[in-house]
Amino acid sequence: MKYFLSNSVKISKWNLILVGTLGVLLPLLISILTSKVSIMATLLLTVLAFSLLYFLFLINEPSIGIYSLLLLGFSMTALGREIGGINYGIFVEVILVLTWIVALFRYSKADWSFLGIDLTYLLFFWMIISVFELFNPSANFVGALGEFRTAALYPLLIAPICLVVFKKVNSLDTFLKVILIFSAISALNGYKQIHYGLFPGEQRFLDEGGAITHVLWGQLRVFSFYSDAGQFGASQAQMSVIALILAFGPIKWWKRLVYFGLFLLFFYGMLISGTRGALFVIVTGAAIAIFLTKNFKVMAVGGIILALFLSFLKFTSIGNGSYNIYRLRSALDPQDASLNVRFNSQKILGDYLSNKPFGDGLGTIGYYGIKYNGGSYLSSIQPDSYWVKVWAMYGTFGLAIWLGIMCYILGKCCGIVWNIKDTGLRIRLIALTAGLGGVFFCSYGNEVINNQPSSFIVYVSWALVFLGQHFDREISIKKILN
Repeated sequence: MKYFLSNSVKISKWNLILVGTLGVLLPLLISILTSKVSIMATLLLTVLAFSLLYFLFLINEPSIGIYSLLLLGFSMTALGREIGGINYGIFVEVILVLTWIVALFRYSKADWSFLGIDLTYLLFFWMIISVFELFNPSANFVGALGEFRTAALYPLLIAPICLVVFKKVNSLDTFLKVILIFSAISALNGYKQIHYGLFPGEQRFLDEGGAITHVLWGQLRVFSFYSDAGQFGASQAQMSVIALILAFGPIKWWKRLVYFGLFLLFFYGMLISGTRGALFVIVTGAAIAIFLTKNFKVMAVGGIILALFLSFLKFTSIGNGSYNIYRLRSALDPQDASLNVRFNSQKILGDYLSNKPFGDGLGTIGYYGIKYNGGSYLSSIQPDSYWVKVWAMYGTFGLAIWLGIMCYILGKCCGIVWNIKDTGLRIRLIALTAGLGGVFFCSYGNEVINNQPSSFIVYVSWALVFLGQHFDREISIKKILN
């Protein structure tokens, strides 16, 4: 088995396609020629054939596991709405387990040495704390287990395996292309929702209660393929930051135009989502990017532009005729009713948690709180913030540790990028760092960093930035050899 996996890199891509195609066509041919084979049996054979094809490609290139995971992160909510039938989230674990198994056989001890860094240790430490919270007496174990997956298991399984399978700088380029393409498709679907209407599953989502938060004053808050408008808006804001920064890299003029076009598309997607918190992805991401340029003139000019942008929103009413601009502007209004409701909820929550330093446990607030702890005090409170959710589940003790870990990772990413020598690589890593930093701070106002696809993008971004110095050396060696 180990010999087969370790030598699978030699399998021709065309041989894989041939084997996979035959694996798909043969069950269909058999079903046509054999009347005794039922439709269900044919479907089962076809699914098995596609699974075989996927596994063959995964063996040949384990990074396919991460790219398919990203695709699933972008699409699983839409699959649930439009097709249903099963919980598509289970495929996250399936893909991760398969990728880890293949990688364990495929890579050498030297490759696995990339795991021995502080990022892995910190994520493992957080998982240990989360394991203890599974047994918090206030929590339902099934609900806690569901929350454990997104709070601790996914980051530990995703970021470290990326350190192993993404060791070439072209992996960074492929990752950026994948997330930009998927996000562009999502933005176009958002445009469709506004101008051409909704898919049946999307309409059903609104009819079954989603309209309460997604149709305000007769205006649709676009959510595209995502779980809600908040997640869509924050993700589009993250992608707009990434695209804009990439546009300033040392690239050909037509690529610069493409990145500027994507920036405008993603910024439009953010606006039509009606997600006010997404503004802070832009502001925070821009501030991080400006700082990491290490160029005083860029810092000065960028700081002035950022200040003018915020002043435009804060001190003028230009554009208020557009609902999307008006709603974005309200993010800077301290008298906003929604904002004050959140502050009041946090005050009430603070009183409740004052004698609970370790919180009420995983899955006691938010979706799992309502589903598995209905009737409890925390289940009646909407966290409206992942920071607040961590506070409620882990207590002040856990929140302090989580914030410490997140700030350390962000600070370490900035430090790594600061010391990158190759200009093109530094621009790409600045884009990822600005994006993940923006998502982290935006999560104070929305649950973003724990939901797909933003969470998957952030975890992979951590790994790629932490590999930055390795990529820098690879580029330097190529330059010397050429």
